[in-house]
Amino acid sequence: MSNIHPTAVIEEGAILGENVSVGAFAYIGANVKIGADTSIASHAVIDGYTTIGERNRIFPHAAVGTIPQDLKYHGEKSELIIGDDNTIREFTLLNPGTEGGGMVTKVGNHNLLMGYVHLGHDVILGDYCILANGATLAGHVELGDHVVIGGLTPIHQFVHIGNYAMIGGASAVAQDIPPYCLAEGNRAVLRGLNLTGLRRKIEREEINALKSAYRELFEQGKPLQGVAQELYLESDSTHVKALCDFIRTSKRGIPFTRK
Repeated sequence: MSNIHPTAVIEEGAILGENVSVGAFAYIGANVKIGADTSIASHAVIDGYTTIGERNRIFPHAAVGTIPQDLKYHGEKSELIIGDDNTIREFTLLNPGTEGGGMVTKVGNHNLLMGYVHLGHDVILGDYCILANGATLAGHVELGDHVVIGGLTPIHQFVHIGNYAMIGGASAVAQDIPPYCLAEGNRAVLRGLNLTGLRRKIEREEINALKSAYRELFEQGKPLQGVAQELYLESDSTHVKALCDFIRTSKRGIPFTRK
């Protein structure tokens, strides 16, 4: 049974699952669907064609599903889809998609979006990501799984960030950041592998293979695309192959300092 505060506004047509709680003065629009055991805190706004999974926690003054900040948007039926077990903290802003990006913004599972985080239109967010306070993702940004974005860091539109990457706080990211890598600075450049994150999730042999690949790719002064192609074909490591494939398919380029 849901727990709805008497001052909350829930428009006719909204669908709430079992044990959903809605706090004081929260607003839920007519086209919203919310899964079981999700909590919506006071003064939060959930609007638009927004679908939220189970066991999410949405904190006060979050704005979820309000129209995109894109002047090309003219009221199209675009979506915001949020998975399960996410924590969406105070004053976050999550926008749905646009015609230019497939009409959908997607958030995976088990993510932590800290205060004042912004997910622009057509963002794709994987699983187990942490976005610290004030991280802002422009339109069409894609993050893989287990990505960490430091506080007060903006991500330029159309940037891709791979699995297990970490971006230092107060950086400015304008190019693609490969999986497993650490980047920081304004503008952000690669600083090495995200070894702390890798040691928590990946076997030592695979980390050693990534270390060797990183040196070949970024520290030998060789043409990046050529090295990536060679390593992709020769390596037996699935992680090295993933790193090289990301580089081969990057559209915005990889920010690293050539030796």
